[in-house]
Amino acid sequence: MATIDPVNALRGALSGTVLLPGESGYEEGRRVFNAMIDRRPAAIARCADAADVAMAVDTAREHDLIVAVRCGGHSIAGLGTCDDGMLIDLSGLKSISVDLAARTATAGGGVLWGEYDAVTQEFGMHSPGGRVTTTGIGGFTTGGGYGWTSSKYGLACDSLVSAEVVLADGSIVRASERENPELFWGIRGGGGNFGVVTEFEFRLDALGPTVFAGLALFPMERALETMRGWRDWADAAPDEVATACAVITAPPEPFVPPDLQGKPVFGVLAMYVGAPELGEEAMRPLRDLRPVVDVLAPMPYVDFQAVIDPINAPGSRGYWRGEYLRELSDDAVDAYLSHAGGLAGRGAPLSQMVVFRIGQGVAKMPDEATAFSHRDARYLFHPISAWSDPSDDEAMIAATRAFAAAMRPFGTGASYLNFTAEGNRVRDAYGEEKYARLVALKDSYDPANVFRLNQNIRPTHPAEPVLA
Repeated sequence: MATIDPVNALRGALSGTVLLPGESGYEEGRRVFNAMIDRRPAAIARCADAADVAMAVDTAREHDLIVAVRCGGHSIAGLGTCDDGMLIDLSGLKSISVDLAARTATAGGGVLWGEYDAVTQEFGMHSPGGRVTTTGIGGFTTGGGYGWTSSKYGLACDSLVSAEVVLADGSIVRASERENPELFWGIRGGGGNFGVVTEFEFRLDALGPTVFAGLALFPMERALETMRGWRDWADAAPDEVATACAVITAPPEPFVPPDLQGKPVFGVLAMYVGAPELGEEAMRPLRDLRPVVDVLAPMPYVDFQAVIDPINAPGSRGYWRGEYLRELSDDAVDAYLSHAGGLAGRGAPLSQMVVFRIGQGVAKMPDEATAFSHRDARYLFHPISAWSDPSDDEAMIAATRAFAAAMRPFGTGASYLNFTAEGNRVRDAYGEEKYARLVALKDSYDPANVFRLNQNIRPTHPAEPVLA
């Protein structure tokens, strides 16, 4: 393992702390969501502010150390940690403030979505955020950021008003529509390629603290008719209806009939993004499909945001895909159901074979306005395979890839990088014209590819090869 000679000087300079192998907190600090990732950074710089981040970046750059940046550690590809390099841990940047007059919230780069929601919901406000509360705001937002309320309010990056960014040369800048506008364009969908975002300013929209939301479950023998019915409802529903279907393992909960517990079932999650008293009528077509479990009801928005936390806990091995679908045709439904039940069963109880209805809130933002692309897709196919035994790695990954291949004829050919493990899908996420603009931006802000442990946009003449 590499040794960082100036680590003691860095320790003395940081307001935060530096952790080395063998020290208290190091093992926890190097772990990420996906248990398949087992990397050991030479040092973890647990930063307290943007100045700390800048010093850590300077140290890594000057000593040719690879840089990893971690907020929540949820990257399925394990991009929030590294071997032998500098792990910049943003978990100390936890400030959250709300400006009701401006209808904005400002949050440090280490804030998790559950923490952000808890503060903004005190004011009955929100921004589109992660569907798992332990997801960090950073990678989620810079990668685009689909949340439950995106159907109406767009992506997390669409709500971004400004950001504080530490660049590869250690300088700290502000990015917005008026300051460094090209950088602002790039960090809204271009991931961590151009710098470390240490502060986010989001637009707030009114929602909550109560919403009409919940879960409906159906036996698998009715999955075909139910999924087609759900699709017809989702296609015609207003953007206030946020919904996804999934094949999951029925939990051992009192509200689930005993004969379904522990078996694959077809489930629908839904929330009305608006006044809860309007939600019940909006969900009536879902109830008309006759679910055997119906727990749709008024509930706190923060509770619905946490509803899938139990089956998305860190520590499982995992492989995901994020593929856009033009539409959900009958043939696509057939292909989905031919794989979903078997794969969910093999990965029980944590695997989830999900299809999100995107909604037109995402398409309201002009495609050219941000680096994020492919806003015209109607659905997002998101198989989440999770398991515990390392001997199952090869088989589970192969089965999930086969599922994705079966759905490919119905896709747009594009990928959503926040849900993608492979680095070879980056061009697919943007298209050639946007990718060329992103390369030019990379050439301007990070020509040596200091920030390369990500879904990498490689500069024209990189000093280091892109990571596989």
